Amino acid sequence: MAFSDRLTFARKQKKIKQSDLGKVVGTSGDIIGKYERGENVPSIEVAAKIADALGVTLDYLVKDGEYAQIDNDTLKKLKAIQELDSDTKSHVFAAIDAFIKAAKLKNIAAM
Repeated sequence: MAFSDRLTFARKQKKIKQSDLGKVVGTSGDIIGKYERGENVPSIEVAAKIADALGVTLDYLVKDGEYAQIDNDTLKKLKAIQELDSDTKSHVFAAIDAFIKAAKLKNIAAM
């Protein structure tokens, strides 16, 4: 998926108009439209502003990757977990594992 496609997808997911996104990042809706059509490519600074405005990572917008679709909130939480001591981190992971297992069981039961 190209930058233009990821930008369009992320903007539509957030239900933001091109003109509104343009205002937030300091450009126009017409320029956002050109980015979405692949006619222009933003500078890295503008791409970073777009990513922040859409609540996605710059990685998501500019490249395909295994973790490209991690949103900023999740990324912040992962970074916070990474800073915990190993004992606390293992408790957090145990709780996360329990929630994941419960969600999977719920999905299986709903089938």
